[in-house]
Amino acid sequence: MNAVILAVLIMLVLSLLRVNVVLALVAGALAGGLAGGLSIDKTIEVFSNGLGGSAEVALSYALLGGFAIAISATGLPNLMVEWVLAKVGKDGESRGKTLPKALIIFSILLMAIFSQNLIPIHIAFIPILIPPLLKVMNELKIDRRLIASVLTFGLTAPYILLPAGFGQIFHGILAENMENSGLAVEMADIPKAMLIPVAGMAAGLLAALFVYRKKRDYRPSELIEMEKNDYSKKGIIFSLIAIAAALIVQLQLDSMIFGAMTGILVIYISGAVKWKEADQLLTEGMKMMAFIGFVMLAAFGFADVLKETGDVDSLVEQAAGIIGDNKSLAALLMLLVGLLVTMGIGSSFSTIPIIATIFVPLALEVGFSPMATISLVGTAAALGDAGSPASDSTLGPTAGLNADGQHNHIWDTCVPTFLHYNIPLILFGWLAAMIL
Repeated sequence: MNAVILAVLIMLVLSLLRVNVVLALVAGALAGGLAGGLSIDKTIEVFSNGLGGSAEVALSYALLGGFAIAISATGLPNLMVEWVLAKVGKDGESRGKTLPKALIIFSILLMAIFSQNLIPIHIAFIPILIPPLLKVMNELKIDRRLIASVLTFGLTAPYILLPAGFGQIFHGILAENMENSGLAVEMADIPKAMLIPVAGMAAGLLAALFVYRKKRDYRPSELIEMEKNDYSKKGIIFSLIAIAAALIVQLQLDSMIFGAMTGILVIYISGAVKWKEADQLLTEGMKMMAFIGFVMLAAFGFADVLKETGDVDSLVEQAAGIIGDNKSLAALLMLLVGLLVTMGIGSSFSTIPIIATIFVPLALEVGFSPMATISLVGTAAALGDAGSPASDSTLGPTAGLNADGQHNHIWDTCVPTFLHYNIPLILFGWLAAMIL
């Protein structure tokens, strides 16, 4: 069996059996390395070397966690939650109505979308805002699987469709690699080509709204209880300044690490958070994001082992050999291979260079139009980001929703988002390739 398929299957099966994701990634990498012809020593060496490649990502998330806790200490999330409480009403009867739920869901969706394009901070807003909202969501009995689906849609669909923020990076990588593979495309054509696949994701979101519409009970938790009026005007002002400063530095230096550090320093220097509390707060924040950091470390090692076997390229080439001149089969196999590769590599951005080299010439040879080829390669790369246990698009929502220990990463985030977004992406991506 191809090492990529075997490694990804082992990782997914172990994750579904509730084995810790980090252990599942290590086991999958070991099996993939051995199946790909590497020795045990070589597999361990490549996996260990791969950990270093994610050090920057892990440190970024750790500091973002510290920044999130520092922001929380200023009282800004409390103010935002009180505003939501005022909007949804204070008596139990009004909180049971549809409108308050819709307000919370829409607000979370809007913030997730903004985090990709308008204010590109990615998942950094989740640990700041979601934990304080859990109390409200518990009282409204909102199914957290729905919120996970909403967050993941907002973290993925915008960069696939919109050419701004992370979307501009994704579109740029797509255009560059397609040109290097023999097909020059205009950046302006990419949103048009990706419109149908993203419409599939929107259909998946609507399905999630229907499937998870029923009330779900959660136990009260002290972790999300808030002290009333636990904020000051000074703290709110400097927390907003810190967020703006962190964003500016992140964009100017293209570094989440220095962006988060800037935000933390602004809050600490302003006195909005006491110096004697600084170390404890930063440590708590790092603990909150530590799980994401360790999973990303393991995911980079996992990806490097798969690349070292050479079976990623052979998987793409094998799919090309099966296709022949059958356009319908070609579109389906390209999308399925993209799903497997992204689930293994852990990043849609890193998947594009791997699949574009063979898929672009193949698509042109089979007879797909340039627009259909853009849709195929773009969708194949995006597949697997939602639903992957090692993707930050699923790890981020879990970090916020599991603040009180009542949200399972695999069954409450990964499985719902896989079903609601990857399946529609395959169907609508195939449709786009057929009609464009």
